[in-house]
Amino acid sequence: MNTRLRYLMKEWVEPIVIAVVLALIIRTFVVQAFKIPTGSMRPTLMEGDRILVNKFIYKFREPVRGDVIVFVSPEDKKKDFIKRLVGLPGEEIEISNGTILINKKAVDSDSVIRERYYYNRGDFGKENQAVIIPDNAYYALGDNSISSRDSRYWGFMPKKYLIGKAFLIYWPLTRIRILK
Repeated sequence: MNTRLRYLMKEWVEPIVIAVVLALIIRTFVVQAFKIPTGSMRPTLMEGDRILVNKFIYKFREPVRGDVIVFVSPEDKKKDFIKRLVGLPGEEIEISNGTILINKKAVDSDSVIRERYYYNRGDFGKENQAVIIPDNAYYALGDNSISSRDSRYWGFMPKKYLIGKAFLIYWPLTRIRILK
Protein backbone atom coordinates (compact mmCIF):
# COMPACT_ATOMS: atom_id res chain seq x y z
CA MET A 1 0.00 0.00 0.00
CA ASN A 2 1.43 3.36 -0.93
CA THR A 3 2.00 6.12 1.60
CA ARG A 4 -0.82 8.36 0.34
CA LEU A 5 -3.43 5.61 0.60
CA ARG A 6 -2.19 4.63 4.06
CA TYR A 7 -2.45 8.27 5.13
CA LEU A 8 -6.07 8.52 3.85
CA MET A 9 -7.03 5.32 5.66
CA LYS A 10 -5.47 6.44 8.92
CA GLU A 11 -6.71 10.05 8.85
CA TRP A 12 -10.17 9.69 7.29
CA VAL A 13 -11.57 6.19 6.98
CA GLU A 14 -10.64 4.96 10.45
CA PRO A 15 -12.24 7.91 12.35
CA ILE A 16 -15.37 7.72 10.18
CA VAL A 17 -15.77 4.00 10.84
CA ILE A 18 -15.27 4.53 14.59
CA ALA A 19 -17.81 7.39 14.61
CA VAL A 20 -20.41 5.29 12.79
CA VAL A 21 -19.92 2.33 15.14
CA LEU A 22 -20.19 4.58 18.22
CA ALA A 23 -23.33 6.27 16.83
CA LEU A 24 -24.96 2.88 16.23
CA ILE A 25 -24.10 1.70 19.75
CA ILE A 26 -25.44 4.91 21.32
CA ARG A 27 -28.66 4.80 19.25
CA THR A 28 -29.24 1.12 20.01
CA PHE A 29 -28.53 1.13 23.75
CA VAL A 30 -28.39 4.68 25.16
CA VAL A 31 -30.40 7.49 23.53
CA GLN A 32 -32.63 7.64 20.48
CA ALA A 33 -34.35 10.56 18.77
CA PHE A 34 -38.04 10.39 17.81
CA LYS A 35 -40.38 12.73 15.94
CA ILE A 36 -43.94 13.17 17.26
CA PRO A 37 -46.38 12.34 14.44
CA THR A 38 -49.77 13.05 16.04
CA GLY A 39 -51.48 15.21 18.65
CA SER A 40 -52.26 12.38 21.05
CA MET A 41 -49.90 13.83 23.68
CA ARG A 42 -50.99 17.48 23.45
CA PRO A 43 -50.21 19.78 25.25
CA THR A 44 -47.11 17.97 26.52
CA LEU A 45 -45.90 17.09 23.01
CA MET A 46 -46.98 18.74 19.78
CA GLU A 47 -46.96 17.33 16.25
CA GLY A 48 -43.46 17.73 14.82
CA ASP A 49 -41.69 17.95 18.19
CA ARG A 50 -38.45 16.03 18.23
CA ILE A 51 -37.55 14.29 21.45
CA LEU A 52 -34.76 12.26 22.99
CA VAL A 53 -35.53 8.96 24.70
CA ASN A 54 -33.36 7.37 27.39
CA LYS A 55 -33.21 3.69 26.42
CA PHE A 56 -31.25 2.37 29.40
CA ILE A 57 -32.96 3.99 32.41
CA TYR A 58 -35.35 1.08 32.94
CA LYS A 59 -32.42 -1.32 33.21
CA PHE A 60 -31.64 0.40 36.55
CA ARG A 61 -35.08 1.31 37.87
CA GLU A 62 -38.72 0.44 37.31
CA PRO A 63 -40.95 2.80 35.34
CA VAL A 64 -42.83 5.35 37.45
CA ARG A 65 -46.40 6.53 37.06
CA GLY A 66 -46.36 9.75 35.08
CA ASP A 67 -43.30 8.88 32.95
CA VAL A 68 -43.65 9.75 29.27
CA ILE A 69 -42.70 6.43 27.67
CA VAL A 70 -41.95 5.15 24.19
CA PHE A 71 -42.89 1.57 23.38
CA VAL A 72 -43.66 -0.81 20.54
CA SER A 73 -47.33 -0.59 19.59
CA PRO A 74 -49.28 -3.59 20.90
CA GLU A 75 -51.39 -3.41 17.71
CA ASP A 76 -48.66 -2.95 15.09
CA LYS A 77 -45.15 -4.12 16.01
CA LYS A 78 -43.66 -1.92 13.24
CA LYS A 79 -44.79 1.28 15.00
CA ASP A 80 -43.59 2.98 18.14
CA PHE A 81 -46.02 4.84 20.41
CA ILE A 82 -45.46 7.57 22.97
CA LYS A 83 -47.88 7.87 25.88
CA ARG A 84 -47.94 8.64 29.58
CA LEU A 85 -47.55 5.70 31.97
CA VAL A 86 -50.67 5.70 34.15
CA GLY A 87 -51.07 2.20 35.59
CA LEU A 88 -48.53 -0.25 36.99
CA PRO A 89 -48.60 -4.07 37.24
CA GLY A 90 -51.18 -5.43 39.65
CA GLU A 91 -53.13 -2.18 40.02
CA GLU A 92 -56.84 -1.74 39.45
CA ILE A 93 -57.49 1.22 37.16
CA GLU A 94 -60.72 3.02 36.36
CA ILE A 95 -61.65 6.25 34.58
CA SER A 96 -64.42 8.04 36.48
CA ASN A 97 -65.70 11.51 35.55
CA GLY A 98 -62.43 12.27 33.75
CA THR A 99 -60.29 11.24 36.71
CA ILE A 100 -57.95 8.25 36.92
CA LEU A 101 -58.64 6.03 39.92
CA ILE A 102 -55.92 3.63 41.02
CA ASN A 103 -57.17 1.00 43.43
CA LYS A 104 -60.34 3.11 43.88
CA LYS A 105 -58.42 6.31 44.82
CA ALA A 106 -57.76 9.37 42.63
CA VAL A 107 -54.16 9.76 41.45
CA ASP A 108 -52.02 12.00 43.70
CA SER A 109 -52.67 15.72 43.33
CA ASP A 110 -49.05 16.51 42.36
CA SER A 111 -49.18 14.26 39.29
CA VAL A 112 -49.55 15.56 35.72
CA ILE A 113 -52.15 12.80 35.35
CA ARG A 114 -54.36 14.61 37.85
CA GLU A 115 -54.34 17.74 35.63
CA ARG A 116 -55.76 15.93 32.56
CA TYR A 117 -59.32 14.94 31.76
CA TYR A 118 -59.61 11.36 30.53
CA TYR A 119 -62.62 10.25 28.51
CA ASN A 120 -64.27 6.86 28.84
CA ARG A 121 -63.56 5.10 25.55
CA GLY A 122 -62.73 1.64 24.20
CA ASP A 123 -63.03 -1.83 25.73
CA PHE A 124 -60.53 -1.06 28.54
CA GLY A 125 -61.81 2.38 29.52
CA LYS A 126 -65.56 2.03 29.78
CA GLU A 127 -67.52 4.03 32.29
CA ASN A 128 -67.93 2.27 35.66
CA GLN A 129 -65.47 -0.43 34.60
CA ALA A 130 -62.31 -1.14 36.55
CA VAL A 131 -59.60 -3.29 34.97
CA ILE A 132 -56.70 -5.08 36.66
CA ILE A 133 -53.31 -4.60 35.05
CA PRO A 134 -51.53 -7.95 34.63
CA ASP A 135 -48.02 -8.65 35.90
CA ASN A 136 -45.30 -7.42 33.51
CA ALA A 137 -47.69 -4.97 31.82
CA TYR A 138 -48.63 -1.29 32.01
CA TYR A 139 -51.60 0.96 31.24
CA ALA A 140 -50.63 3.98 29.11
CA LEU A 141 -52.77 6.95 28.05
CA GLY A 142 -52.28 9.92 25.77
CA ASP A 143 -52.45 13.34 27.44
CA ASN A 144 -54.92 14.41 24.75
CA SER A 145 -57.47 11.81 25.76
CA ILE A 146 -60.10 12.75 23.21
CA SER A 147 -57.81 11.93 20.27
CA SER A 148 -55.50 9.22 21.55
CA ARG A 149 -55.52 5.54 20.69
CA ASP A 150 -54.13 4.05 23.88
CA SER A 151 -54.67 1.40 26.56
CA ARG A 152 -58.38 2.19 26.65
CA TYR A 153 -58.58 0.58 23.19
CA TRP A 154 -55.83 -2.05 22.96
CA GLY A 155 -55.48 -2.98 26.60
CA PHE A 156 -52.19 -3.44 28.38
CA MET A 157 -48.69 -2.72 27.14
CA PRO A 158 -46.33 -5.65 27.85
CA LYS A 159 -43.18 -4.67 29.74
CA LYS A 160 -41.06 -6.26 26.99
CA TYR A 161 -42.37 -3.62 24.51
CA LEU A 162 -40.97 -0.74 26.57
CA ILE A 163 -38.26 1.17 24.67
CA GLY A 164 -37.49 3.97 27.09
CA LYS A 165 -38.37 7.21 28.81
CA ALA A 166 -38.74 10.46 26.86
CA PHE A 167 -36.77 13.15 28.66
CA LEU A 168 -36.15 16.13 26.34
CA ILE A 169 -37.79 18.09 23.55
CA TYR A 170 -34.87 19.34 21.45
CA TRP A 171 -36.72 20.72 18.42
CA PRO A 172 -38.19 23.16 17.54
CA LEU A 173 -35.92 25.56 19.40
CA THR A 174 -38.87 27.47 20.86
CA ARG A 175 -40.03 24.29 22.65
CA ILE A 176 -36.73 23.01 24.07
CA ARG A 177 -37.37 21.66 27.57
CA ILE A 178 -37.08 18.72 29.92
CA LEU A 179 -40.22 16.55 29.90
CA LYS A 180 -42.26 15.98 33.05
